[in-house]
Amino acid sequence: MLVLGLETSCDETAASLVEDGQQVLSDTVATQIAIHQRYGGVVPELASRNHVVQVLPVVDQCLQSAGKSLADVELIAVTSGPGLLGALLVGVQFAKALALAMEVPVIGVNHLEGHLLAILLEDLAPVPPFLGLVVSGGHTSLYDVPEYGQYRLLGSTRDDAAGEAFDKVAKLLGLPYPGGAPIDSLAREGDPKAIRFPRPLSGPGVFEWSFSGLKTAVASRIRAHGVPQGQEMADLCASFQEAVADSLTRKLVAAARQLGRQQLVLCGGVAANSRLRALAQERAAYRDMSLFVPPPNRCTDNGAMIAAAGYRAYLRGVRADDTLNASAAWRL
Repeated sequence: MLVLGLETSCDETAASLVEDGQQVLSDTVATQIAIHQRYGGVVPELASRNHVVQVLPVVDQCLQSAGKSLADVELIAVTSGPGLLGALLVGVQFAKALALAMEVPVIGVNHLEGHLLAILLEDLAPVPPFLGLVVSGGHTSLYDVPEYGQYRLLGSTRDDAAGEAFDKVAKLLGLPYPGGAPIDSLAREGDPKAIRFPRPLSGPGVFEWSFSGLKTAVASRIRAHGVPQGQEMADLCASFQEAVADSLTRKLVAAARQLGRQQLVLCGGVAANSRLRALAQERAAYRDMSLFVPPPNRCTDNGAMIAAAGYRAYLRGVRADDTLNASAAWRL
């Protein structure tokens, strides 16, 4: 079955053609980073308007790259939440209109399920049960996945998501938006033990996070000592990054031990961070657990993950009708 996956939940307009939920034939992404960079974050109205402009060209390019036409598409999967409401509406209404015109089924996909199932696009993928940690600009959530389509939330952030913390700290340091890549790059030359930043909610059995205090600790240091330069900048970035990676991976492994899970999935945009990937692998290996992490281009928002999740939902008998709508706060 050829599935067209559409993703417009935030600031990427993405489309992908995926065969049988696994073989990616084409994957097209139009990013809006240049538009939002001057504001230091995503401006929802600007994001929505750009999706309107980009969605048709992106789908056209996706089809051309795969050497396919709309007549070949047998299922449309579209992100219908959570995310920015205006941005989601562009994708959902486009998908519904396209499905009606083509007389093919359409399925609304939860964005977080898309991230969790992005690993199914790889040759090596877990078979449920497994634990999945979604870390991105808008989400830091830990799920137990006993079966595909069954997701139990174990904990999430109480304030800033991990990606938000990276962006806010980057802004404090005068680094470009989005902040994850520049901090990761500088951290490679720094000492992660140079500054001991806090790890809130670190008690045993607590599978929630709080990153606002970490951001405040960085801000307080900058107020006291000024914006660091050279090696001091690298050390601060490495120490901040270590605090985030340590907190995320420690709780992921602790939850797996408590529930008796041996397979772990790390996904979402922040999962592209080199230190987070390395530390997660190190701690999983120490406990004889298997860690699965999509490649960096599948960690960030993309249409392929939505197609994969939509195909799985289709196999479970899920179908949407003309009442399908966007839900900005759709809980998985």
